[in-house]
Amino acid sequence: MFLKLFSLFLVIPLVELFLLLKISGIIGPVNTVLIILITATIGAYLAKSQGFLVLRQIQNATGQGHMPGNELLHGLFVLIGGFALLTPGFLTDLAGFSMLVPQIREIYVGLAREMIRRKLQSGQWKMKMYTGFN
Repeated sequence: MFLKLFSLFLVIPLVELFLLLKISGIIGPVNTVLIILITATIGAYLAKSQGFLVLRQIQNATGQGHMPGNELLHGLFVLIGGFALLTPGFLTDLAGFSMLVPQIREIYVGLAREMIRRKLQSGQWKMKMYTGFN
C-alpha cells in the first residue's frame, strides 16, 4: 500500500513535471499553458456531460428496481477522469480522457468488477445487505 501511495503522490507528479518541462522546451511555455487550459476546459465539459448521462442511467436502473452497481462504477470513473483532467499534466490528461470515453471506460469498469469479485471471493472484503426489514 505504501508503494502505491508513494508512486501516486511522488513519482507521477515528478514524471508530469519532467514532461511539462520537456514539452515546454519544444513548443514553448505559452503553448504548453494553452494546451493545459484547453484540456482542462474540454475535460470539464466532458465530465459534466458524461456525469449527467451516468446519473440518468443510475436513475433509470433504480426506477426499474435494479441495483445500479455497473452504473455506479461508471460514475466513479467519470469522477476520477474529471479530477485527472483538472490536474495539470499530460499523463493525467490522457488517463482522464480515457475514463470519459464510454467505450474505454467500460474496460476500466470491467477491471474494477473483476477486482471486486476476487476480493469478495477471497474473503478480503465482506458484503452485507440491508433490506430495511427487521
